[in-house]
Amino acid sequence: MFSGIVEGAARVIALRKDGDNLNITLDCEFTDELTIDQSVSHNGVCLTVVALPGDGTYTVTAVRETLECSNLGLLKEGDEVNVERSMRVDGRLDGHIVQGHVDQTAVCVKVEEADGSWYYDFEYVVPRDLAKKGYFTVDKGSVAVNGVSLTVCNPDSMPLSDDPDTLKGSFQVAIIPYTHENTNFKNIAEGTVVNLEFDILGKYLARLSAI
Repeated sequence: MFSGIVEGAARVIALRKDGDNLNITLDCEFTDELTIDQSVSHNGVCLTVVALPGDGTYTVTAVRETLECSNLGLLKEGDEVNVERSMRVDGRLDGHIVQGHVDQTAVCVKVEEADGSWYYDFEYVVPRDLAKKGYFTVDKGSVAVNGVSLTVCNPDSMPLSDDPDTLKGSFQVAIIPYTHENTNFKNIAEGTVVNLEFDILGKYLARLSAI
C-alpha cells in the first residue's frame, strides 16, 4: 500500500528480458535502505526487490501482464522512474490510498506553464463496462499518475464515434514546482505515455451502487 507521495526519481541502469518478464535495474537515493522482497512503487507499479548486488543499484522484475497495462515496457536506460516505498502504518496519509496496481495507461495531450506551476492534460480510453465499475475520474477526486497522488480537474468522457461501448476520458492536473522537479513530471511532454491508477474508493462505491 502506498500514499502517492513520491520519494524521488530512480534512474534506469539496465534492462534485461527474461522470457516474457523484464528485469529492471535502477539506482536511487534510498537503495542502501532496501531489502530483498521489499515492495517499491515504480511509476505507480508495485514491484518486489529481487536483487541487491551492493553497488548502489537494485533490481525488480515486471511480468508480462504488468508490461501490457503500464508504461514500464517503454523504459530505456537512463530514464527516470518515480519511486515510493510502502506506506508506514504509523505515518500520516498525505496523499490517498494507492495500491500500486496500475489500471491502464493514458497519454499526455497538453502541457501548459502557468507562472510557476504546470497544467497537464491527459486522455485515456476505457470500456464502458469498466467505467461503470469506477474506472474513471471525477472532479476534485484523486488519481495516481505515474504513482503521484493528484487531484483531478476538468474531467470529461464521451463515447468513441466508431465504438460506442468504449469511452474516451480526459482530465487535467496541476503540478507544483516541488513535484515537477522531484518526479519525472519534468520529463512528461505531449505524447508521453503515463500510468493511471483510479481511486480504489471510487471503485468500491461504483460496485456497491450496482448491487
